[in-house]
Amino acid sequence: QAQLMESGGGLVQPGRSHELSCAASGVTFTINDMAWYRRAPGKERELVATIARSGVRNYDGSVKGRFTISGDNAERTVHLQMNNLQSDDTAVYYCKVSGRDNVRYKYHELWGQGTQVTVSS
Repeated sequence: QAQLMESGGGLVQPGRSHELSCAASGVTFTINDMAWYRRAPGKERELVATIARSGVRNYDGSVKGRFTISGDNAERTVHLQMNNLQSDDTAVYYCKVSGRDNVRYKYHELWGQGTQVTVSS
């Protein structure tokens, strides 16, 4: 039973820092990419940051320079360090991992349940 467990959501004051974590368990495919998405009130889901097995990172322009995505060496866990949080960062944040199995190399993706981050004074 593959699962993706997110943690770290909560209430954060503007300008403060916070970190989200996501741990994968029971995943049998090879994880090639890990990502964080978010859905803010009144907006569509958007991609926040990605990290590939190669270590290459990409960020949405709205968070570049403030957020940092990272993973452990085994790529079982992904983190999102968020600095200088603003009200517009308020959203439900979702973790996603993707890759291919080792038999048929079929594409797989797994989503977390989402964790609420509220930036407010």
